[in-house]
Amino acid sequence: MNSPPDNFFRLSTDQFAERDRIEAARELIGRSLMKMEFDLLPDVPFNIEMVFRVLPDFGLASGTCSAMDCLRTAQMIESDDLILTVALSGGSVLHVRDSEIEIGGGMAALTRTTDVSRCAIHSTSEFVNFRFPFDKIAPMIADLDAAAMRPIPADTEALRLLVHYASALKNEAMLATPELQSLISSHLQDLAVLAIGATRDAEMIASHRGIPAARLRAIKADIVRNFADRDLSIDAVAQRNGITPRYVSMLLESDATTFSEFVLAQRLHRAHQMLTGQRWSNRTVSSVAFDAGFGDLSYFNRAFRRRYGATPSDVRNKARGEQWR
Repeated sequence: MNSPPDNFFRLSTDQFAERDRIEAARELIGRSLMKMEFDLLPDVPFNIEMVFRVLPDFGLASGTCSAMDCLRTAQMIESDDLILTVALSGGSVLHVRDSEIEIGGGMAALTRTTDVSRCAIHSTSEFVNFRFPFDKIAPMIADLDAAAMRPIPADTEALRLLVHYASALKNEAMLATPELQSLISSHLQDLAVLAIGATRDAEMIASHRGIPAARLRAIKADIVRNFADRDLSIDAVAQRNGITPRYVSMLLESDATTFSEFVLAQRLHRAHQMLTGQRWSNRTVSSVAFDAGFGDLSYFNRAFRRRYGATPSDVRNKARGEQWR
């Protein structure tokens, strides 16, 4: 695969001087990175906001763009990769091999970089492109020709997990080690193959590797979003993620924690943030505890002291003293 010089970076049309914006974006984002020509529409303001991430045997391009036509001409073809395009919002039509595939609202479609193609983006859209080397992923797809001719529904579980998993790749600090990069890449390949249509062997591998990893990430994200809810339960998390409470427990146990321990860690971390942050300096310790999801103040005090080796009041007073220095 053709890889940019760095494995993570952001690009925006706003980074370029207005007089150079269109041609600079066409050259750097279009021709150099996405291997496509941008054909702008009349009277439509041109705008692109992109995040690029490169891992072993994997590339991600995600962001938003204004309405335009994206063309892969014969001159742009430099590699043999498969691209899974997910239209998170807006709408577009892929024109490839004398066929049209309409996607939008979380739907996806598969194309190959060796094909001359066109993507007609009708309105400002958010999308994510997953790029895999053809010879790496094609043997794991049951019927590649058929898969390339049909849209993938937005409610496909593997597609939903893939998009959620990939959202973490927009964080620049993620994936510091080569070992972690390779592991994440294999998980993404598993999920993509399942979404497209896996062979029996590939499906078996993914069910023991990519799927559990993606579900664990989704469960943790769910808890992080909802830990302040004092009624948060493993049953509610399981229901939102379409799995059983026992499976939630098994996934967390595989990461050396339990549901209760992970929820408690999030709540204590939030309480510590509030007690040491100047923004919440006028809040009482009890209101901090309740806002972090604790319903019992005595339990909060005990748990906080076990975690941080000091009472909540001591931590707050120390933080106030350091702020006035």
